[in-house]
Amino acid sequence: MARARIDEATGRVAVRAVVDGGAQRDDLATAVRYLLQVLAEASPGRSVEVRVPPFGAVQAVEGPRHTRGTPPNVVEIDAETFVALATGGTTWGEAASAGRVHASGARSDLSALMPLDY
Repeated sequence: MARARIDEATGRVAVRAVVDGGAQRDDLATAVRYLLQVLAEASPGRSVEVRVPPFGAVQAVEGPRHTRGTPPNVVEIDAETFVALATGGTTWGEAASAGRVHASGARSDLSALMPLDY
């Protein structure tokens, strides 16, 4: 069963609430899921799994498709850092240097995709 899409207006409101500070957990969850949706649409594919626990994960980036077990290219990011990366509040290099991005695999550098055009 396909995941329900988050409409653009709802997603943008949630992202703005998180960026402005004082967002509730529901806002953070909606913002992360919306931005993951935008990432998957901006860079379709199945060669990298992007995980933002506990809110969601998507497969993105063109290349060899992963079908079983742990994918060879995995990016795991906490929710606040993912929103900051996606909105331009921080860079991939800054987040990686601070240990807030855990990435493995040759295709796991998403710096060219961030910030997202949401």
